[in-house]
Amino acid sequence: MYRRMTLLAFACAFSTQVMATTYPLTLTDTAGQTLTIKQEPKRIVVQDGRDILTLALLDRADPFTRLVAWNNLLKKSDGETWKILQSKWPEAKNIIDMGFSDKGEINLESVIAKDPDLMVAQLRSKPSLSQTGVLDKLQALNIPVLFIDTMLKPMENTPKSITLLGETLNRESEAKQYTDFYQQHYQSILDKTKKVEPKPLVFIEAKAGLNGLESCCFTHAHVGWGGMIEAVGARNVGSELLPGATGDVSLEKVISMKPDAYIISGSQWASKTNAAVPFGYGVTQPQVDAAFNAMKQRPGFAQLSAVKEGRFYGIYHNFYNHPYNIVGLEYLAKFIYPNQFQDLDPAKTYSEILSRFTEVPEGQGILGAQAPAGK
Repeated sequence: MYRRMTLLAFACAFSTQVMATTYPLTLTDTAGQTLTIKQEPKRIVVQDGRDILTLALLDRADPFTRLVAWNNLLKKSDGETWKILQSKWPEAKNIIDMGFSDKGEINLESVIAKDPDLMVAQLRSKPSLSQTGVLDKLQALNIPVLFIDTMLKPMENTPKSITLLGETLNRESEAKQYTDFYQQHYQSILDKTKKVEPKPLVFIEAKAGLNGLESCCFTHAHVGWGGMIEAVGARNVGSELLPGATGDVSLEKVISMKPDAYIISGSQWASKTNAAVPFGYGVTQPQVDAAFNAMKQRPGFAQLSAVKEGRFYGIYHNFYNHPYNIVGLEYLAKFIYPNQFQDLDPAKTYSEILSRFTEVPEGQGILGAQAPAGK
């Protein structure tokens, strides 16, 4: 028994050694730019704080260990997840939280003062960071900026981004473990949806209720939620109607198109106007049902054929731009193709990701649901 364990330990060590990164490292990121990383980064700035959950896949013992500055978007969009992260890694609250939006708003001096050796940014922020001169200033200081992407091309670039970060941070083995799992789960969805005809038509109202129940209906075209709907083989209303990446579609227009399923995304936003379905940790089924029922009372909503037929669903908003978006895809597959995915359990997949590939504690909550029947 001892010899078997020794051999297993040797094999694991050898595997990790084989996957180790050699520096200097030259790679091409999701922006198509070629970067040379001179040595293993130890002091990282993160433009979108939700990417701490990507680092959790790689620096599993402590995803904050390299962080010197970030934009803590979780604090604004999902306070319960932020509380869980703090409970495990209390020193995280001491990391400087900067104004660091997609619009390029940033206190660059405070970043530079932290002496970073790498910035990790979402690809969608590149135009603004470029226009405001942030990229030029960082380049002049020899601070590389690695662009990753989990929103613009969610299915193509999420595994690619995790692989890129794994290479950059000398965590290739950890990255491959997760991307193998990711691809297996995605392929199992494709195997069941590729032959379904006609393709279901779906409308997803992103951030439904964030600005109160009177506002409707913001959605995504080929990016984010729209890209994920298309990734499971369905037709996305936003892709067919919007001239740009995101925008509003009138409820009357959605009603006239008679989508097979109407899906909303919600979260526990720290906003006084928030009337969204509060998906996430620390949420109970009665809370979710009550928010769904309030959503149904919006003027004209009852005229939606999908609502009449019980095809009204909701999902945790942050999955649209998330390294664990495979869970969001599974929820979409289950909602859009109820006959094909009766046995699929996305919540179990989420739990498995946390337990197998991270040390993030798992909270209790609801990440996706079907609206209750009736009014």
